Amino acid sequence: MPHFFSIEKVFFAVADGLQRKMTIRKVFLPHHTSSIRNVISNLIFARKQKDSLYHVTGDVHYLVLSLPSRRSILTIHDCVFLHRHRGIKKWFLQKLFLTWPVRHSQVITTISDQSKKEIIEYTGCSPDKIRVINNPVSQHIYFKAKEFNASKPLLLFLGSTPNKNLPRSIEAIKGVDCAIHIVGIIPGAEKAMLEEYSIEYVNSVNLSEKELADAFYEADLLFFPTLYEGFGLPIIEAQKAGRAVLTSNLSPMKEVAGGGACLVDPNDIPSIQQGLLKLINDHNFRNELVQIAFQNVRRFEVDRIAAEYLKVYEEVSNNNQN
Repeated sequence: MPHFFSIEKVFFAVADGLQRKMTIRKVFLPHHTSSIRNVISNLIFARKQKDSLYHVTGDVHYLVLSLPSRRSILTIHDCVFLHRHRGIKKWFLQKLFLTWPVRHSQVITTISDQSKKEIIEYTGCSPDKIRVINNPVSQHIYFKAKEFNASKPLLLFLGSTPNKNLPRSIEAIKGVDCAIHIVGIIPGAEKAMLEEYSIEYVNSVNLSEKELADAFYEADLLFFPTLYEGFGLPIIEAQKAGRAVLTSNLSPMKEVAGGGACLVDPNDIPSIQQGLLKLINDHNFRNELVQIAFQNVRRFEVDRIAAEYLKVYEEVSNNNQN
């Protein structure tokens, strides 16, 4: 689906890591989940698929309702969609995307302890049913040495949905001599702010894997003071690329960063600005974080993450043989 490709990126990498161990068949739905009619069509489509195990990896959790419960694994990345709704719509989405699918699945995987807590809170699911498996870092991201431009750094800002915290981020860089590369559709109000504050910016959408990797190389640092993430994949992508990272002092971002990032309060504009200025002006601080980050990113290598999914598949398969 346009503008929502991070989940596909993650599981393309996982599938590649698993191909040497087992036969993987990737199945794509005929319809986006944008109406009840499409949901029903997708459910009918899913029921026709015949395999020994089923792993629903995208944000279409309801699909497991058409699959054999004892052979179904469901990955829930986060519960951010519930934060955007109220009333009867929130209740219905919670049932369709969380409560019923969680109940119907044999095993749930999720990408952080924070997401696990939310799943338990919303569904009452037993913690024993959930396995936390982090996202892998993309194999397309590369490291290439580049001198930090302390006089006018280029900040890379990924995403423009409300949780990405773009309005406060723009306020925080007002008056800072820098440029910003925003990947994602910039809302009209935020675009007006950029123009009003005379902030130099570049805007990109629908970047390919190579273009995104190049964007990390071209940037001086990742500017990621997000309000909410299920995981925070850009953090480890920037770390692999050897770029300094500014992110939020919230879970799961601070755990994912593993000490290799400047942490700020995403709700406090002065905190964001002070953290940014420290990264720009303190050479030793910045380099120390980058070195820590190189060690941290090893935790998220594709083969390690694929091996954890393989254990889940073997567990479910063995349970079906008993």
